[in-house]
Amino acid sequence: MVGAQATEQGDCSKFRENIPHCCKRTPTVVDLLPGTPYNNQVANCCKGGVISSMVQDPDNSVASFQINVGQSDTRNKISILPANYTLLTPGPGYTCGPAKMGTPSKFTSPDGRRVTQAMMTWTVTCIYSQFLAWKTPMCCVALSAFYNKTIVSCPTCSCSCQRNVTPGSCIREDSPYLMQSNINGPGKDIHTPLVQCTRHMCPIKVHWHIKESYKQYWRVKITITNFNYGMNYSQWNIVAQHPNFNNLTQLFSFNYKSLIPYGSISMF
Repeated sequence: MVGAQATEQGDCSKFRENIPHCCKRTPTVVDLLPGTPYNNQVANCCKGGVISSMVQDPDNSVASFQINVGQSDTRNKISILPANYTLLTPGPGYTCGPAKMGTPSKFTSPDGRRVTQAMMTWTVTCIYSQFLAWKTPMCCVALSAFYNKTIVSCPTCSCSCQRNVTPGSCIREDSPYLMQSNINGPGKDIHTPLVQCTRHMCPIKVHWHIKESYKQYWRVKITITNFNYGMNYSQWNIVAQHPNFNNLTQLFSFNYKSLIPYGSISMF
């Protein structure tokens, strides 16, 4: 295996030489960290399991690794496709479909004069569902307009109610627990939410405020608030849908890219 590694080798006692990297029938494969020696790398590998969106950073939106399967048959008709893929992340929510045969991948030599072809190429599609990941939503959306003097907040219990959460699972702003050493200290699970105690109990709040609305144009201010003290989202993106985004003329603060429209629906 190159560009990744199995977390356990398993029982390889029946091999006397050329000990395999892994002998488990159900291996768990993890991406290698940046800075891995070049002889253990392949193209687009070694990102430590962190990839960006294709819109934000195309060069870092793909992660790859190479694996050689021993004792496999080379005849396509009787080869067995891998089954039961599971995409593991810091949290649940991903489900993967069965492997499907695809067009064999081709590889060009460094000098560009020869192209080799993979024996077989499989494609597995994994889809994320927030409803599978969490029992309650992970964000809420608040709406307000210029004709209202008050800033409308997220509805109470949008993501949960304080009385329904485990005692001590939310943190108040004046809590001494908010010291940096307590949040990211040794032995701390950085993926455990440290959510501020609010009426809506959402880790993320998106506020959509209509500042101006005229026949000629309209202007909106989007404010995103992070209530999770345990997660500093240095790279993030938001997807918004509106029937008039194809006429967007000016944007401030955000890096904007229009997504492929679907009928009358346009998103950015």
